[in-house]
Amino acid sequence: MTRPYAAEPAAAENPADAASPRRPGPARRHRPRPLAVLAVTPLLRYAVARHAVPAGTDRRSGCDACAAPIGLDRPWPALGPAARCGGCGARVGAPPATVELAAVAAVVVLLLARPPAVELLAAAWWLAFAVPLLFVDVAVHRLPDRLTWPAAGGTWLLLGLAALAGSGPAPWLRATAAGLGLALFFAGTTLLLGARGFGIGDAKLALGAGTLLGWYGWSVPLLGLFLALTLSGVVALGLLLTGRARWSSHLPFGPYLVLGTVGALLLLR
Repeated sequence: MTRPYAAEPAAAENPADAASPRRPGPARRHRPRPLAVLAVTPLLRYAVARHAVPAGTDRRSGCDACAAPIGLDRPWPALGPAARCGGCGARVGAPPATVELAAVAAVVVLLLARPPAVELLAAAWWLAFAVPLLFVDVAVHRLPDRLTWPAAGGTWLLLGLAALAGSGPAPWLRATAAGLGLALFFAGTTLLLGARGFGIGDAKLALGAGTLLGWYGWSVPLLGLFLALTLSGVVALGLLLTGRARWSSHLPFGPYLVLGTVGALLLLR
């Protein structure tokens, strides 16, 4: 911010000083504001509300309690931080303020990582889908194709633009191979272990996560996977010790994969 000037003296002691022009204050700096992302959080909440339904069920179009329509043409209050239906007051979608906090945290991660412009767009694109996917997986233990495929495809295309802009094909080819490799790993556990392995939805989410992390090196996707497995293991152990889960319980892995990817991005800088 520009510093305020001192008050003018009643009379200048030196006429030459009085005639000399005043130096301009320091230029005002423009910094990104993480809170600006709150303007798009109704869209994220809409994605959560629409897709947080059991497999084989039509996407949600209204309040479960009173059937009042939910849409971006009338986002308040159902798609606002309160997350309450305007008709009956029932909760809609993700818990109050959680999506907003997650969106702000995602922007803070991007500001801390400080990737180049096109890479920033790729990371922002993936996070824009990862945030609602996290809440959908927690709510109904599924990762819908309508969110996982665009997340992976858009990330891959944007990193391709980064390669054309001057990074060269090597990091893009590595990102492609890393995404496919991570996705095959998750899909392989499903084929080999069945319900005890990861789901196909996790494999599709891993496709985009591996692509994003693979851009920065072969070890980065492994780091993201390690962080995700470690975090999920710690949480699972805590749930077992407190009696809130059993050995046969199925816990969603999507949130940990998102957090592991974010953690790997932060550790890059």
